[in-house]
Amino acid sequence: MHSFGFRANAVLTFGITILALICAMASISDNFNSPRPSSEIQILNINWFQKQPHGNDEVRISTAAFVLASVFWVFCLDRSYTFHCISHAPQCLLFHIKYPIDSGEIKFSFSMQVSLTMNITADLQSLFTWNTKQVFVFVAAEYETPKNALNQVSLWDAIIPAKEHAKFWVQTANKYRFVDQGSNLRGKDFNLTLHWHVMPKTGKMFANKLVIPGYRLPEEYR
Repeated sequence: MHSFGFRANAVLTFGITILALICAMASISDNFNSPRPSSEIQILNINWFQKQPHGNDEVRISTAAFVLASVFWVFCLDRSYTFHCISHAPQCLLFHIKYPIDSGEIKFSFSMQVSLTMNITADLQSLFTWNTKQVFVFVAAEYETPKNALNQVSLWDAIIPAKEHAKFWVQTANKYRFVDQGSNLRGKDFNLTLHWHVMPKTGKMFANKLVIPGYRLPEEYR
């Protein structure tokens, strides 16, 4: 008669073998899925296109929002300050202030209203199978420069936890700053590319993308 330890080891080994087999079958089953995702991205307006103090081009693509901010600042002689506005909005404009004045206090408030500029519509439901844990998606601006064959700037991203959330329409600002290391953006043609990374419950992760061409930046700063 086998000992308790021997029988426990046999049961554990059998269980692990079955689990490994199920995981392998789940991973293999993803190869039979033929996803057909679709997406459309519209840029309605570019509110901010300027050169940074150190020479880089920067583009601001903003959403419709009314931003209120109150800032209390103490200025010293010949000091330069850089700060973000204080608000509940996830995106704020970056300001550079240089104010040569004797030591003192300045208190001011401001408000701004920016127009909605980016619509993202996507149907990614076909990416989901019973083995899918979640899908990570991001939108990137991609363009060429004389020095680089591919420049990629991430503008927006999200995690889709379930299939019922994979068909969506979003009106949003770019979450991350659109900056080029140089003066390469004026009159530049670029693509908006929707990338996705499918994260399975078991097996390897796979990625793909959908390229949406036909965008162009202004010839002049504004």
